[in-house]
Amino acid sequence: MAIKKDQLVTMTFELKVDDRIIESNMGEKPMTFAFGSGQLLPGFEELITDINEGETRTVTVLSDKAYGPYDETLNEKVPVREFEGIDLQIGMVLEGEAQDGSIFKATVTDVTKEEVTVDYNHPLAGKDLVFKVFIEKIV
Repeated sequence: MAIKKDQLVTMTFELKVDDRIIESNMGEKPMTFAFGSGQLLPGFEELITDINEGETRTVTVLSDKAYGPYDETLNEKVPVREFEGIDLQIGMVLEGEAQDGSIFKATVTDVTKEEVTVDYNHPLAGKDLVFKVFIEKIV
């Protein structure tokens, strides 16, 4: 039976990217969410609609249905002086405020004496997401 909009779904999951587990609640407290409420990736919800209560399945959310393709144009070189007082490390995630007041995140990908390269792509952009899902309950 298909999961319907606004039903409460309780599940455990394991998320792999590039054959590496990056998040899991298997063996821990399950999560409960209202299906179709926008809490989860729409591409993920599309793939679990036909999973029944008590069933386990592995589904792959392709990058275009997840966080989109990786966009090289979202990399920027910024003068290192703009990061005064920050101990910059490659892989560090920085938060900033856009002109419209919204918060954005950027990952430091390179640091030289003159400039810092930051990447505004989501860390999972361009990646296919492989979920192992166990649907515990549908209400």
